[in-house]
Amino acid sequence: MIANPQPRGLTPDEYLAWERQQPTKHEYIDGEVYAMTGGTLAHNAIAVNLVSALRGKLRGTGCKVYAADAKVRVAAKGPYFYPDVVVSCDERDRQAIEAIQYPKLIVEVISPSTAGFDRGDKFKFYRRIPTLEEYVLIDAEKVGIDCYRKTSAGKWELTAYPDDDANQEDSILELVSLDFRCPLALVYEEIEFPEPSSQIIGA
Repeated sequence: MIANPQPRGLTPDEYLAWERQQPTKHEYIDGEVYAMTGGTLAHNAIAVNLVSALRGKLRGTGCKVYAADAKVRVAAKGPYFYPDVVVSCDERDRQAIEAIQYPKLIVEVISPSTAGFDRGDKFKFYRRIPTLEEYVLIDAEKVGIDCYRKTSAGKWELTAYPDDDANQEDSILELVSLDFRCPLALVYEEIEFPEPSSQIIGA
């Protein structure tokens, strides 16, 4: 989640050196650095639930799942982002220190304040990564997951979970890139959404 811009005009190397000294995380776009703001407890719990499920599935496969502290480098000149969950199955990432460069899956947990950027400009940046096969957006305020998959023709197709006819409790999230399936209920396990505030209509 991006907040206010910080230093400007940094090269990627300058950003990386500066970022190592900071107590909080910052993303980097076109020479500008942006402080990350904290997410809600539900946001964090959703990411933890998915990471836990993926770790069990990916153990022994050569793929590694990373949580929110792992940077993703889109290209040599940036941007650099901190997705909520990222999976790489590429040997070139196994010795990575600064950032993941060859992700197969990227997941962002979204809120009303981040949804526009995550669906728009951030997705445009992520689509530049040749190894990326799926981009997943998980709603932190209600049950809903959008999965964008790259086809063999290089086009991105959207699959929404649950679909219009599915029961939320029975709906299954499928990540084709990892041959992974799990109930949406597992992704949202122990998440309690706030009750909608009552509205008083004046006479």
